[in-house]
Amino acid sequence: MHNKRVIVLPYNPIWKHDFEEIKHELAAAIGDIVTGIEHVGSTSVVGLSAKPIIDIDIVISDYSFFDEVACRLAQIGYHHEGNLGIKDREAFMYSGKPHLQKHHLYVCPQVSAELKRHITFRDYLRNHPDAVKRYSKVKEEAARLYPNDIDQYIEYKTPCIEELYSLCGLI
Repeated sequence: MHNKRVIVLPYNPIWKHDFEEIKHELAAAIGDIVTGIEHVGSTSVVGLSAKPIIDIDIVISDYSFFDEVACRLAQIGYHHEGNLGIKDREAFMYSGKPHLQKHHLYVCPQVSAELKRHITFRDYLRNHPDAVKRYSKVKEEAARLYPNDIDQYIEYKTPCIEELYSLCGLI
């Protein structure tokens, strides 16, 4: 069991602003060499309950841009962690950013299956308020049942996520 507290909050409109602040800082460093900076994950869907952590996918046209992006990200405090077991999704950690909301940062080439999954799921939820309500309820229940076990939290959500993936064509 992981001792990582699971906190799921009702949707907060400030998350969009938090993303824009992070995006502004990222764009200043890499905006000229990337094809997009996408707000993904639960905080990117209006009305969806979420852990208050902003998920961001930086999109590059292909891996020929990766070294330069990684170098510039390092200059502003982000350090490459590898793909953490997910093909075509490079994770970055950071330090020294107390002025920004906690976030997860990934760099993905346009062909990344993980990027496609993030965007497809986000866009499906943005257009299906009933799915947002159902998924919010499941996430809130999971956090209530497993407040100290992120693995059990994830396991509890999985059937709902798989159903939604099926509805949006991901499986």
